[in-house]
Amino acid sequence: MLPYAAYLRVYEPLAAFAPQERASWAAYAEAADRPRRAGALRAEHGEAVRRLLGVPPVPAPPHESPNAYLRRVEEVLYVCPWQSRLRSWLAFSRFRGATPARLAERFVPFTVAQQTADDFDRFKRRGGSAALRTNIRTSTWHVPTEWFVPFDHNERWLVLDDGRPRSGATTTRNLIYVTSMAHARRRSARALQIVRRHVGDDTLISGIEEVARWLEEFHPHSLVELDYGGIVHLMDDDTLQADHSVAEVSAALTGLETGEEELAFTMYRRVILRWRSIQLLESAN
Repeated sequence: MLPYAAYLRVYEPLAAFAPQERASWAAYAEAADRPRRAGALRAEHGEAVRRLLGVPPVPAPPHESPNAYLRRVEEVLYVCPWQSRLRSWLAFSRFRGATPARLAERFVPFTVAQQTADDFDRFKRRGGSAALRTNIRTSTWHVPTEWFVPFDHNERWLVLDDGRPRSGATTTRNLIYVTSMAHARRRSARALQIVRRHVGDDTLISGIEEVARWLEEFHPHSLVELDYGGIVHLMDDDTLQADHSVAEVSAALTGLETGEEELAFTMYRRVILRWRSIQLLESAN
């Protein structure tokens, strides 16, 4: 089963990496046995499941993943490292912080949890705050509203099933947006200015601020991608085709900017209700 998660990714140009990493990623791009895009999510998820189902479970891999998502645009190679170990450490830290100790021990024995935390602490002391930067953000069971802000509806790429039977989950069905870092930053800055002026929702403001700050951490010529990932398996084809959340968020912002408050409210409410209904599936029987 695929995880019901969406992803916000940053692909940096090869030139953004240090010489040794640059050579490594260039060689990786030419490797015949690297995970291809169509099966990468399944490969990532499979690795995580095998670790967590082990006895004892392994919350984070012992070494960083050598894999990455790749894009080529006009002969330029863009790289988004999986960073499986770092992302696992961060996710496990959030899990421990949000889960009572006795309940957490039912999932991960205390000694294993403590060793994982100690390993992460050593990593942070060696690398500092810069070492905690991740190229991938993950959201389970829904796409956060602020994730739609950096994109334009014309950047939407929808692929549906071709009707042929397949064993297991399909690998082609997806909904993706891709934009340049310059566009993503400009749209985020505009949205932040508008919501600060017209909206009193601190949660929305802080969400857009967080995304905007995160985007500033990367090379200015990077690409930004919103990938619905496993979320598409919670939506039938008609629902996916009707999902224009990016366009609706953009229309809501424009409505606020031009004083069309009724339009802004209608568009924003449409997005909120759509994703609330999907998120509620997490607790459905």
